[in-house]
Amino acid sequence: MNNNRMTNFRPTSQSPHRPTPATPVSVTVGQRFPLTIKRLGINGEGIGYYKHKITFVPGALPDEVVVVEVTQVSSHFLKAKVRQIRTSSPHRVTPVDELAGEVGGFELEHLSYDQQLVFKRDVIVQALEKYRPRGWKNYELRPTIGMSNPYHYRNKAQFQVRKPGDHVEAGLYKEGTHDLVDLPEASTQNKATLTVIRGLVTILEELDLPIYNEEQSSGIIKTLIARSSQATGEVQVTLVTNTPKLPKKRQLLELIHDRLPQVVSVMQNINPGKTSLVWGDETRKLAGQDYITETLLDKQFELSPRAFLQLNPDQTTRLYQEAIKALDLTHAQRLVDAYSGVGTIGLSLAEQVGEIRGMDTVSESVDDANRNAQLNHIENATYFTGTAEDLLPQWVSQGWRPDALVVDPPRAGLAETMIDTILQVQPPKFVYISCNPSTLAKDLVALATTYQVDYIQSIDMFPQTARVEAVVKLSRR
Repeated sequence: MNNNRMTNFRPTSQSPHRPTPATPVSVTVGQRFPLTIKRLGINGEGIGYYKHKITFVPGALPDEVVVVEVTQVSSHFLKAKVRQIRTSSPHRVTPVDELAGEVGGFELEHLSYDQQLVFKRDVIVQALEKYRPRGWKNYELRPTIGMSNPYHYRNKAQFQVRKPGDHVEAGLYKEGTHDLVDLPEASTQNKATLTVIRGLVTILEELDLPIYNEEQSSGIIKTLIARSSQATGEVQVTLVTNTPKLPKKRQLLELIHDRLPQVVSVMQNINPGKTSLVWGDETRKLAGQDYITETLLDKQFELSPRAFLQLNPDQTTRLYQEAIKALDLTHAQRLVDAYSGVGTIGLSLAEQVGEIRGMDTVSESVDDANRNAQLNHIENATYFTGTAEDLLPQWVSQGWRPDALVVDPPRAGLAETMIDTILQVQPPKFVYISCNPSTLAKDLVALATTYQVDYIQSIDMFPQTARVEAVVKLSRR
């Protein structure tokens, strides 16, 4: 199937949510024992077996012998943390970030980058082995496309804000908790966003603005969001607040203007109370521009605060290039750009197709997409608010049938109704851009009854993490 697979970094298709039957074993939280790590799991954690019971160990690598301490006991699995490494992997490296083991976004920073790329391709292999879509053993799985410099790539920082003592802190939560870890530095963030976040923290502290207290559900400033444009250097700031009220707003905006000249747009998003969602429904402009502008494949894209754009500009360009190559639109007349965001994929293809229709469920993104079409003088593309599974059948019933389709769904993959729609419409050219190998493989079970998978090209959009993107070229059988 895949002669170049490195079995040393074989991830597992098992997870705590899909356990294998385990032999009953007596073990308690806090217990320590040596463990040989066999492979990496789909989230980048090391996996070993304690008396045949699967054990997940973040930070451990295949072929390592580690002493672990149990942190969670389930009937089907154990979770543990590394206390000592007795035998180290030759692929282990020293993480750049001191807090890499405490917060998300650095799960693989202790693994050499070339082996991260091998792991990410193999995650796709294991997902296919688990779901076994038609013809999966013969799929061409191309080597993962990586970065020459796998650091400082994230163009957006989204940091929670708290004030545990006298000082304001901004950072990320510890894994599985709401304990904030202050992050003055983060090697995956670009320097523009981090500079702005640290500047904002200083300003909030000087003005003594009320910082959100989660336990008491009091205070105002909850989250700081900074997004930068690689093309222009512009930075857009959003303050997520617990209430519409924002004390000392004038002084705050004056200090941002004076100290952070790269910030050209300041927004307030209102998200009251305890919630797992970062964004609330209402966004207000406080100062500056409505948008910042990014350039991808010679097209300009204006971005409102909530508009979706990939977080890695360099790899986004490569991702779209691969999608364009896979679509091969030489003879296509009608393209559907599903889950379109701000229209980046569809508008990049405008010169190669007769007409583009796209859709997204976020109305702000649809507004951005239509405005971006005008910005780039593109007259053959229109974007609509709604789901693809609702809009596409309507268009077909009206006589508008696409001959090319590109989908870029969220991590949950395609809705069943969308898969049914695709199988009914059967556009000859079809590219699936995936950010989750598991849901991709699951979706291919149904899609592969009608389409053959020509190849899967994995792309590393998020170095130092266990996440991987893939471009899948499909053609009708």
